[in-house]
Amino acid sequence: MKRVFGLAVVLLIAGAGMYLAQRRKQADAVTANAVVDLAADWQRDASRIPMHMTRISDAEEVRIGNELASRYADRDLDAEQKATEQYVEKIGAALAAHAQRKLPFHFHLVPDRGLVNAFALPGGQVFIGQGLLDLMRSEDEVAFVLGHEVEHVDHFHSMERVQVEARLRKVDFGALSELAQLPITLWQTGYSKDEEAEADREGLRLACVAGYSPRGALDLLNRLVKLRQDFVVQSKTPTGELSRLAVEGLEGYFRSHPLPSERLTQAQAVIAEDHLPLDRTLRPFHVEYEITSQ
Repeated sequence: MKRVFGLAVVLLIAGAGMYLAQRRKQADAVTANAVVDLAADWQRDASRIPMHMTRISDAEEVRIGNELASRYADRDLDAEQKATEQYVEKIGAALAAHAQRKLPFHFHLVPDRGLVNAFALPGGQVFIGQGLLDLMRSEDEVAFVLGHEVEHVDHFHSMERVQVEARLRKVDFGALSELAQLPITLWQTGYSKDEEAEADREGLRLACVAGYSPRGALDLLNRLVKLRQDFVVQSKTPTGELSRLAVEGLEGYFRSHPLPSERLTQAQAVIAEDHLPLDRTLRPFHVEYEITSQ
């Protein structure tokens, strides 16, 4: 009953605010786009109110995320893959140190060159596919991608996805064995456009706070713009380092994210508004490992 009453109060206040805003006289012109944007924001916020009011504890979220991650983390890695995962963990740890939520973040490699994507499970379990890493040219680009995923956790996007799916499937939060059956594709398919934009903005800022150059985000997004134009729109034959498998993975990545051109425009706006240091030196993408004979 308290939750229902609280929700009614929130909706009443929001409705009163909208009524007063409509009654107040302003000289500014109201466009159709502004009305659509307002409606979209209201719909998004209203849909997330129940999630905020029934949010579980961080400890419970971590427990759920660990159970899900135990099904997906690949422990059978060769020497190069282990070194790559350690490299990803190092970058991720630098970012997680500045995250708002003090969760035990963990960063994993998915050694699949066909997986051109990254995703985050609840509680701070972050995964990145080898196929996406193959596109990277600097450590700063990796930091932008991992920062994006950290922010999906920081802003509860990952956990809210579990809450929604658990309700739809009538799964009990206390039954970890049931929650563990939720398919990993739930997180690979991306989030709403608003949530993806939020993760981009805050992930870029997080990477900069951790000492990385914002140019990494611009370089990667510019490359994605060109890749989408070449291999998705114009359907060119892959050449050089891009295999057909990688192109198919790219198509999946583009389906689960907003247009690269829109993401690039937003990144440029954040850099300009926040005066982020574009002159900061890029760090080379560099993985070292040794092969020892038995």
